[in-house]
Amino acid sequence: MRSPVPERKPRLIAVDGARGLALIGLMIVHVLPPQDYDFEPTVLWRIFAGHSAALFALLAGVSLAFGSGGRQPVKGTALRAARASVAVRAACIMTLGLVIGYADTPVSIILAYYGVMFLLAVPLLGLSARTLALVAAVMVVAGPIVVQAVRDLLPNPGFDPTFTSLFTEPVVLVSQLLFTGVYPAVPYLAYICAGMSIGRLDLGSCRVQLRLVLAGIILTGTTWLLSVLLLGPLGAKNRLGELSPDLDLEAIDRILVWGPDSRLPTTSLWWQVVLAPHSTTVLEKLNTVGTSVAVLGAILLLTHVAASELAPLAALGSMTLTLYSAHLLVLATGFLANQPSGSLIIQVAVAVSFAFQWHRSHENGPLEGLVAKATRRTRRRILNAQ
Repeated sequence: MRSPVPERKPRLIAVDGARGLALIGLMIVHVLPPQDYDFEPTVLWRIFAGHSAALFALLAGVSLAFGSGGRQPVKGTALRAARASVAVRAACIMTLGLVIGYADTPVSIILAYYGVMFLLAVPLLGLSARTLALVAAVMVVAGPIVVQAVRDLLPNPGFDPTFTSLFTEPVVLVSQLLFTGVYPAVPYLAYICAGMSIGRLDLGSCRVQLRLVLAGIILTGTTWLLSVLLLGPLGAKNRLGELSPDLDLEAIDRILVWGPDSRLPTTSLWWQVVLAPHSTTVLEKLNTVGTSVAVLGAILLLTHVAASELAPLAALGSMTLTLYSAHLLVLATGFLANQPSGSLIIQVAVAVSFAFQWHRSHENGPLEGLVAKATRRTRRRILNAQ
């Protein structure tokens, strides 16, 4: 009987481990109360809110790089095959997201957005690490600004899109997935490109791993400090109050801590210095790119000394599509809604146990296997056509 983790390459263990951590982070945000008895954000909420989704998206980019040549991007027929397989993968994930949308979960579902992110990444699969880093730098700034510029021109987003939305409100659906939703694909493309750039590096190198940790920490700390200085001593918070007459300072403070209830105001570009979760601002995107890069680098380093200890996280991360989907369906049932700590413990324990048991006889998770079969068939068809 084989173990699900030790036979895998260290870089794959690390990526799966980071993805498993992101899954747990999403579960924590979805299940546990966001505030303590003093009505302040909990430590766990501050750590994971917004950051887990960013880490997921960045790791998706890393996986796309692995599947399109790794350090040497594929070309020619191989590139066409990679692009077609990613497009099929995007369609599968988007379909799953639109189906689960009917479950009426109490949280926003990332899957349909995720599928659009994959589609937007298809033309980028042949790019080098340096070019991808440049595209990521452009998108991390341009994406949030474009969203702010077009937000008032677009309809208000719905909650979780479904196939019904595709036919009854197609404009709302498209604008939501690209610009106005909780996980808008256009600004989130910055995470995908950053991840693809990282996936083109020699992730087995300790030097590269250390550089990722340091770069992530520096970017995280710099953006946090810049936001604090701009909103405080440099007067951006006061300017927001002056330029947003519909909001008093208490309402602005709530946005700065918790993020917008639905959409961030568009009254001033000063909103782009906000760091609140899911605020879709320039500094928020830069900050969460930094935390995601630092986490990935740290877990890559840990594989040198604690690969076996990472086994539970790696098991979770190897089948996040299945486990995330199951988690959403559990939430839709209201399972132990009045006992959030117990619900979280049970869900994580069952997920880890299932992942370990499943991998004793299967290479991929149940949903991952179906998607892999479709993408492999597409890739083979194009390669064999030559």
